[in-house]
Amino acid sequence: MTYRTDPRRAPLLTAALAAAARGWHVHPLRPGAKGSALHGERSCPRTGECAGGHRKWEQRATIDPDRICRAWAAGAFNIGIATGPAGLLVVDLDVPKDKGGSDAPCGATSFQALCERAGASWPVTYTVRTPSAGLHLYFHAPAGVRLPSTTKTVAPNIDTRAWGGNIVAAGSTTAQGAYETVNDGLVAELPGWLLHQLNTRPEQPKQLTTLRIPGRATRRAEVALEREVATVRAAREGERHRLLLTRTIAMGRFVVWGDIPRDVVEAAFGAAGESVGLPAAECSATIRDALDYSARTCRPRETA
Repeated sequence: MTYRTDPRRAPLLTAALAAAARGWHVHPLRPGAKGSALHGERSCPRTGECAGGHRKWEQRATIDPDRICRAWAAGAFNIGIATGPAGLLVVDLDVPKDKGGSDAPCGATSFQALCERAGASWPVTYTVRTPSAGLHLYFHAPAGVRLPSTTKTVAPNIDTRAWGGNIVAAGSTTAQGAYETVNDGLVAELPGWLLHQLNTRPEQPKQLTTLRIPGRATRRAEVALEREVATVRAAREGERHRLLLTRTIAMGRFVVWGDIPRDVVEAAFGAAGESVGLPAAECSATIRDALDYSARTCRPRETA
């Protein structure tokens, strides 16, 4: 089947088809932006792919050329790659936004230090330069290993995108510039030393002592926060977002009643969400929505 597309869409469609031809599951991002162009849970029509319940962008990403042509015929969408279904782990080497006022090394410097510490050279693999002069290094994730995405837990200004992660593909453009391929070669296997680094997670504290601020929270609120955060940390694939949302809503009443500061709750749930593989941006948005909802609907303490 043939689909019409105007000249502005043609390069994006070509890039989306090229990514899919590599076996990378793609989905449309908003034109000139990095957010998904697909409908969210609140606006889900519960028809078509979502007839059995809302399917997130990671589940709806595809390598089907016909579906891709239909999608990009509707708009000049940027291209997102759902790294988990694509079998990828992408290392995102960031450049600090305020390079003059930050002591943190850029992601490339941190990654080079990791390579040297492992006694390895910089891996040669498919690489994309971002508009901010950062780099995306693409690797094949090991078969049978379900790696979560991470945010600056490997080293300063290094994120990784695997399950639960999205990466903006080459050919996409934002107001800051274009995502450009700088090494169009083969995708390398994930180096063993990096796999070991990703599998060696810092031990999570069992208590909330690092989050407690004396005099700012009641004991009841602290106990409730510890319980709700533990529920999120134990979430299984498929229920992580739902539990982060519902448990934060449940905790929101203590914020409304003044029993615990909002920033303490946000920090605790943010760390819990990221620990189970949710992207930092998704955690922040979900927690914000949950606490705002609690603020609108919470009953007074005396009637609760």
